[in-house]
Amino acid sequence: MTDHPLPAAPPESPSPEVPIPEVSIIIPARNEESSLGACLQSLTAQIGVAFEIIVVDDGSTDRTRELAQSFAGVRVISPEPLPDSWTGKNNAVIAGAKVARAQWLLFTDADTVHLPGSLARALAEAKKERADLLSYSPEQVVVTFAERAVMPIVFAELAAQYPPHKVRDQGSGIAAANGQYILVRRAAYEDAGGHAAVAKEILEDVALARLFRHEGKRVYFRYGGDAVCTRMYRNWAQLREGWTKNLALLFPHAQRLAVRSSVLWLAAWGTLGVAVVGAASQHFVWIAFALVWCLVYRRIRVAHFSTANNLIAIACGLPMFAYLLLRSGKAHANGQVSWKGRAYNVVGGSTRITPAGIQAQKPIPRIEQQKLRTEN
Repeated sequence: MTDHPLPAAPPESPSPEVPIPEVSIIIPARNEESSLGACLQSLTAQIGVAFEIIVVDDGSTDRTRELAQSFAGVRVISPEPLPDSWTGKNNAVIAGAKVARAQWLLFTDADTVHLPGSLARALAEAKKERADLLSYSPEQVVVTFAERAVMPIVFAELAAQYPPHKVRDQGSGIAAANGQYILVRRAAYEDAGGHAAVAKEILEDVALARLFRHEGKRVYFRYGGDAVCTRMYRNWAQLREGWTKNLALLFPHAQRLAVRSSVLWLAAWGTLGVAVVGAASQHFVWIAFALVWCLVYRRIRVAHFSTANNLIAIACGLPMFAYLLLRSGKAHANGQVSWKGRAYNVVGGSTRITPAGIQAQKPIPRIEQQKLRTEN
């Protein structure tokens, strides 16, 4: 019987290499089923640039992970266990950056919606401006009364505290970014230490911008309503918790600003009353008192909200903003703020995480994150 040799195995064909994208989009998501779908739909439809999308499911208990996995090509990962001194968002974006393959990283929130072609335009703008960090302040979508009353005031004050043209001036000493949209050059990001260098900071976006500026990197910041929009909060409870966490860090003198906002609100209504009485009694010169409303409106309109929302903000939002400032100052003075089911206790600049609802055993001194306040 003649043995027939087995046929030679065919040569192995090299597996096609997956092309490296130009941008890695990193989305930290914790219980975001109400907004993540619209975000991913807008991002997967981007054209003009090669990209990958990484969703970091930060311990969600709703359908966030299932929703993210339903989008073809979207990679869903989980972060490492949360270190004792880090915030949840920082831990999530660090996990995303570790697996990202591109030379540009876009950190964006799950509640954002990106306009068609905005990713390619943002990348081109970053290259044109030679930016190591480009950040957009999104158009703010407001629906409920609380959102319409408070958000124009907050963003008008932010525009005054962190004027975009001064942020773009590399010698101004003012650095800021909006964590809802931060596009960074990977080499510069890693050279500066990335989010790991600010992992203990609650206000990580401003901290990252200050870090880049300190390391000699170029920061470019502007209003980005032509690229991205967001609805940050969907009810009063979310709005109150979110701004309680952030306002005392964003504004150097929260109590002073609260008093000024309250006085401005009383002055606006008082002078309007004088104007109405003057018109009724035909002392028309008194109508000039209504100009106070015009002055307040002029300050608020820089926040890019509609006329109706600006008027609601003047009528009702100023005292609500004052309340949130005082509440935020008190929370930070006591050393504990909450967000997304986590309570953050801070001692000497380090955050400690406990389940929401569990109070610190004793008051903790004012947190060190206040070093992030931008100097005007």
